[in-house]
Amino acid sequence: MTKIRTVCVYCGSGPGTNPKYIEGAKALGKAFAENGVRLVYGGGSLGMMGAVATAVLDHGGMVTGIIPDFLTLRENALTRVQEMIVTPDMHERKRLMFERSDAFVALPGGLGTLEELVEQLTWQQLGRHSKPVLLANIDGFWEPLFALVAHMRETQFIRAGLSVEILKADRVEDILPKLKAAAARIPESATELAPEVARRL
Repeated sequence: MTKIRTVCVYCGSGPGTNPKYIEGAKALGKAFAENGVRLVYGGGSLGMMGAVATAVLDHGGMVTGIIPDFLTLRENALTRVQEMIVTPDMHERKRLMFERSDAFVALPGGLGTLEELVEQLTWQQLGRHSKPVLLANIDGFWEPLFALVAHMRETQFIRAGLSVEILKADRVEDILPKLKAAAARIPESATELAPEVARRL
């Protein structure tokens, strides 16, 4: 049985066009703080990233930011966090985000968010880890991706033996309960990144 102590959140460095996205990010940050869950995120102070991290801090929670050196100015690294790790590149950032997290949540975001999310899903699919991965489907944001995954299954590019479990929450208040329920089914030893994968990163 695995407990959820830290959650990595992938999300956009912009706010998006729908006010519900920022509202959702703030609500998630508040929920983390109130439940003693530490946020691990990309380290920026702008957009969705800034909203979720600031909400955690404003409600007395703990935050670890992990940002590559070349993005510290572009994404305005958030100086209020209790821990800020600056990495030499994106690969090191992603490795540390994985190692320091018990689960992953994708809020609305762009290509960077999608890339980080899909990497975790791919590793999970290939049996490299079994940490829960959840899409926060705020106002239906991730529906096109769910449709694409369904299409991949129908066309047998995601075959029966390579199934992937994508958790989905349409409401922010369902995110932590769903992560905790999924984690409770996972043995502690199964959450580690395979050594050969860690070495390549």
